[in-house]
Amino acid sequence: MDLLKTSGLFLLTALAEIVGCYLPYLWLRQDRPAWLLVPAALSLSLFVWLLTLHPTGAGRVYAAYGGVYVAVAILWLWAVDRVVPSATDLLGVGLCLAGMAVIMAGARPGA
Repeated sequence: MDLLKTSGLFLLTALAEIVGCYLPYLWLRQDRPAWLLVPAALSLSLFVWLLTLHPTGAGRVYAAYGGVYVAVAILWLWAVDRVVPSATDLLGVGLCLAGMAVIMAGARPGA
């Protein structure tokens, strides 16, 4: 799977997981309606399905995906929660993405 397709898949996977967790947060912590749990469950189901589309071992995919998740979570913090990321947030994202690149660069087909 080429790098662009894999990156897009990781991005979609992260968004599905964040939405699936953010909606119950709104219900539990911000007194929003319970019907938000329905799209949350659908989003988390989409998240799990998206993880199965990657061509390498699940453990490696999940480990590499973690770097993208951290980056998307910081973007979510800025875009949705309106909290400007700090320099250390951005440094942490860079380190996570570098770790992800190392993991994926070492990936072997079928392993």
